Amino acid sequence: MTTERVFNKKLTRLDLKFGDINWEKATIKQYELEKDERVWRIFLNGYARNGFVIFDEELFPREELLKALEELKPEVVGEKTLTVQELIEESMSWNNVFSHS
Repeated sequence: MTTERVFNKKLTRLDLKFGDINWEKATIKQYELEKDERVWRIFLNGYARNGFVIFDEELFPREELLKALEELKPEVVGEKTLTVQELIEESMSWNNVFSHS
């Protein structure tokens, strides 16, 4: 895959709210999903009961992701499509990281 094709690859960001989560469940589930190469970024906050997942929906269907999060009772509260290049650019600035969390 060429660099340009990688940079232009479409990713999906789901912003989530959870009904049944605590810091321990969040930590365990985040670690499990971080190991999956189809997930590009993940942050689950057991205290605020929210989080986000950035993933490749072509390889990791949304239904499969939500099933993996099922025990936490996720509710999708926001959705965004972004490219790998946009993800990298956002990751380079702390202001962008905090404003999108």
